[in-house]
Amino acid sequence: MASGGGGNSINPFLSDSEEELERQVDASGAETSRADVPAAVQGGLPLVSPQLPEMPGFHKAGTSEPGGTVLSGVWGGIGEQRVPIDAIAAQLLRDQYILTALEFHTELLESGRELPRLRDYFSNPGNFERQSGTPPAGKEAVGLVPGGQLNRAGSISTLDSLDFARYSDDGNRETDEKVAVLEFELRKAKETIQALRANLTQAAENEVPLQERKNYKSSPEIQEPIKPLEKRALNFLVNEYLLKNNYKLAAITFSDENDDQDFELWDDVGLNIPKPPDLLQLYRESGNQQSPSKDVTDAAVAVEPEDLETSPLKVHPPPDMQTHVLEQTTIIQELEYQMSLLKSEKLALIEQIRILEREIEVLKKQSRAAPSSSESLNPPVTDHVAPQVLMDNGQYLDIRGSDCSSGSRNENTEPVSQPLTQDSEAVPTDHLASTLTLHLQTVKESRSPIPPLLNSDVEFDKPNRKLSSAFHQALLSFCRTSADSRLGSEVSRIAESEQSVILMLGRCLPHIVPNVLLAKREELIPLILCTSCLHPESKERDQLLHILFNLIKRPDDEQRQMILTGCVAFARHVGPTRVEAELLPQCWEQINHKYPERRLLVAESCGALAPYLPEIRSSLVLSMLQQMLMEDKTDLVREAVIRSLGIIMGYIDDSDKYLQGFELLLSALGDPSERVVNATHQVFLPAFAAWTTELGNLQSHLIPTLLTKIEKLLRDGEHGLDEHKLHMYLSALQSLIPPLFSLVLQTASFSSKARPQGESPQIEVTRFPRPASPLQDVAVIIGNREQLALLLQLYDHQLEHEGTTGWESLLWVVNQLLPQLIEIVGRINVASSACVHEFSRFFWRLCRTFGKIFTNTKVKPQFQEILRLSEENIDATAGNDVLTKATVPIYATGVLTCYNQEEDRKLLVGFLEDVMTALSLSHAPLDSLKASFVELGANPAYHELLLTVLWYGVVHTSALVRCTAARMFELLVKGVNETLVAQRVVPALITLSSDPEISVRIATVPAFGTIMETVTQRELLERVKMQLASFLEDPQYQDQHSLHLEIIRTFGRVGPNTEPRFRDEFVLPHLHNLALANNQQSSDSKRLDIATHLFEAYSALSCCFISEDVLVNHFLPGLRCLRTDMEHLSQEHEVILSSMIKECEQKVENKNVQEPQGSMSIAASLVSEDTKTKFLNKMGQLTTSGAMLANVFQRKK
Repeated sequence: MASGGGGNSINPFLSDSEEELERQVDASGAETSRADVPAAVQGGLPLVSPQLPEMPGFHKAGTSEPGGTVLSGVWGGIGEQRVPIDAIAAQLLRDQYILTALEFHTELLESGRELPRLRDYFSNPGNFERQSGTPPAGKEAVGLVPGGQLNRAGSISTLDSLDFARYSDDGNRETDEKVAVLEFELRKAKETIQALRANLTQAAENEVPLQERKNYKSSPEIQEPIKPLEKRALNFLVNEYLLKNNYKLAAITFSDENDDQDFELWDDVGLNIPKPPDLLQLYRESGNQQSPSKDVTDAAVAVEPEDLETSPLKVHPPPDMQTHVLEQTTIIQELEYQMSLLKSEKLALIEQIRILEREIEVLKKQSRAAPSSSESLNPPVTDHVAPQVLMDNGQYLDIRGSDCSSGSRNENTEPVSQPLTQDSEAVPTDHLASTLTLHLQTVKESRSPIPPLLNSDVEFDKPNRKLSSAFHQALLSFCRTSADSRLGSEVSRIAESEQSVILMLGRCLPHIVPNVLLAKREELIPLILCTSCLHPESKERDQLLHILFNLIKRPDDEQRQMILTGCVAFARHVGPTRVEAELLPQCWEQINHKYPERRLLVAESCGALAPYLPEIRSSLVLSMLQQMLMEDKTDLVREAVIRSLGIIMGYIDDSDKYLQGFELLLSALGDPSERVVNATHQVFLPAFAAWTTELGNLQSHLIPTLLTKIEKLLRDGEHGLDEHKLHMYLSALQSLIPPLFSLVLQTASFSSKARPQGESPQIEVTRFPRPASPLQDVAVIIGNREQLALLLQLYDHQLEHEGTTGWESLLWVVNQLLPQLIEIVGRINVASSACVHEFSRFFWRLCRTFGKIFTNTKVKPQFQEILRLSEENIDATAGNDVLTKATVPIYATGVLTCYNQEEDRKLLVGFLEDVMTALSLSHAPLDSLKASFVELGANPAYHELLLTVLWYGVVHTSALVRCTAARMFELLVKGVNETLVAQRVVPALITLSSDPEISVRIATVPAFGTIMETVTQRELLERVKMQLASFLEDPQYQDQHSLHLEIIRTFGRVGPNTEPRFRDEFVLPHLHNLALANNQQSSDSKRLDIATHLFEAYSALSCCFISEDVLVNHFLPGLRCLRTDMEHLSQEHEVILSSMIKECEQKVENKNVQEPQGSMSIAASLVSEDTKTKFLNKMGQLTTSGAMLANVFQRKK
């Protein structure tokens, strides 16, 4: 059990290496003091000469992991070992060198090697809430709570961290500690010897064969791969060169790209590697340096034949080999030189071992002379050292002989440190391999889930003293231990088994959780879950699960995700029975919690646990979600409920719950929140449709029921259609199109033949509309795109060549669904643009999903049969009521626009031309044609097509058709860009304005007015102005009552939005003239028509800003003329006109008294009075000083 009491917690004051030392204890509990080991290390034996060359692969034992990075340092005086930086960090934190540790942490961060221990320490505010007391030093600091830390950050003494020698009553504790330290140094020396042997063997194995080296030299284009040691050395020299020559940015970049190397320390390159000259010196000497020619016999004195390369040297090489002999001898020299240095180092280490063993024997004799209980408590540490094995976290591989890895050793056996000759030092590779295999086998056998713990009934030897027991008890009372409190009793009881650990966690976690920061409480989730899974008492498990759901007051998305992950893991581990009995009650308790985040957690938990509750997911869980959907007022919670309902629908297998699910679906579709409705279409509806398909209810109940509800809406909504509900049902039908098409494919006769053979056909990117969610993707419903591609190929072939005979699911679509939909379309109000748009989108998705062949052979013929558009029907006498209904725009925009090829566009143009002709000749309302133009005009891609249709009407022989075309231009002008207006619209309108029929000319007036309202090009505006002026000023139009009405109506509509100059110079003067002429009208009916339209126009224009001259010269005279008409025709209008005239006259008088203020309007004056009142009221509420207010008004002058 790790120090600190938590299985996954990190004690910032205990390093990984020290934890390893703690585990190196024997069965009776003896261990090496962590406080004494560093002292022994610092006072260790002298270093071996740093000039030793390094074998390949021996220079770096660490990894790039933060916890595995190592630094060079002295360890036990035996060569250079590497101390993990984690140990350094732990030592700094333990000795309270906080600033040094912070600087160390910063440097590690800058080099990209973050250390988890330092990160967790400095990210915990609790470590800095109270810093008082002096840092502990020396041995007394080990295992105790630092003086400057809070109590909750201190380490808790466990069995692994206890030093039994420290609590012994004998007086020879120092002697025993020295024995333990010397034995530790002896063991490390033996390990060093074995490591050197292993590295030597590895270097020999990794050496490039001579023949391969020969190939590298003989072929210049083939270069020998760079070795890791060479790469690191060159990197160091290059970085040094960059820094010396002020290439600092390049050096920084180079250092970042080689973050696994420390460029400030040459020793980081490799162990005992001499530093070469810098790059400049090497370059200068490269031209004069000759190939090395050492005497071979001098370097081969102590070389064993078996240690050399297998290829022997020839004494007299042939002439063609003369160029390679020197290279071969150089290689042999390097190996022999390294071997000789390693053997020298090994002899020195053996001599040191002998000295250490002699000291151990002397100390053991001294220890036996003074009887104590230390022998029973402290057997040699080396007997029970837990071997280190290379794990994934970057620990070191400890290669030892069988003499070090054995569980026990007889002192009479021959020790490793007996005198060895040079001949016996050469260890074969197979011997090392067998030693390593035996060592790993021993490690595997000795590994156990939990280390053996001491029982409470262990008997200790009593000291050989004559003190009374009362004196001993009184003496021990001065030890500051307390087992009376709850925490003291927990600390004093060390867990003896896994079960006792679980019980301890169950008792302690309820007290730990409230003292953990809210932002970090999710770190406790693994502990809580593991304890709740394994705890034997149900009451404690319930308490722990209650803590889990109340762990965080208002959990955010990430925290809820962690809790849900834990709940799923709990469910997988304990099974459905315990989930139902233990986990679901916690959800039920939170179902009405005041915080929406808690209710959100409950809703998400129901979906996450649904796969693991086979018996109650269709009853209890479904009821919980239904209650939350009906009662919860938070959109996010209901959205989560809908997603969880969708998951349940994917697992439910109780067909009796179908109607309940359908009612939930209707409730979700009618939810006022758009988030909930979107979640319904994305998750709930596709999952419910999949279940409905399995039950066989998709075509028999679900779709027919929705169609029936739409029909009922249309019947009940003759005087007011509920468009929201219509949209709800129609969007549900639209989301059911992919499942319906999947059903058609899967129930076809060819579905059994769809087996992948070779390369599958490709599906066009635009074959299907973009799905709202992956669950609406036909490929996902079918299984995969390859299977879908095969089914589509067979589907198209079946439709084109074999028909639909016997294909029940498709026949239902053709014979029942389509006729019912077309009938519904004919009953909706064509003036409702929202309904037309919804049904158009539905038919578009239906046709795109079922394909072009289906659309051309099944959908279009049914619409054409209803519309009955033929040459003989298009005449002046044959009217067609269907053409006035919404069937026309839905067929045009929902069916004919599905595919955009040339023949499809021609078919659409021909249909619109026929409809325009038929409606015009039959004097029928044009609402259906207008709805088609509005729906198509929203897409710029159809502007050219619509202009083509209108030009057909412009050049038509019938004046009725030409009149209809003129009126359609008004709808099209608003969405068309000005270029098309100038090139296509205005020429067509001018052509129609000179038409022989006066009705055609009158029909162009609204379109001209719309151009004046929307276009900004000066030339176009002038052309339109000239045409309108001709209508008003040409004598032939003076008696055209219909033309005057249309012009007045158009002026009133476009006047407020048109250009001010056009309004002041053209609109208002001509309205004045029309009002003046109307006073002379003899016909009261015509006079009333003109006066009524003039009143509406003046009412609209009164809201505009009008200049004083226009107000006096045209606006007021026009109002007076209009009042004259209304005095005789309508007294109500006359009162309003008198008020308007009075206001205008008053404003004109005020302008004459005051200075000119630019343009003025009646509505603006009313607004200005109201604004002035509000401003003065606000000024009275201000707390600003009078001086500041005075300054404000002074600046305004």
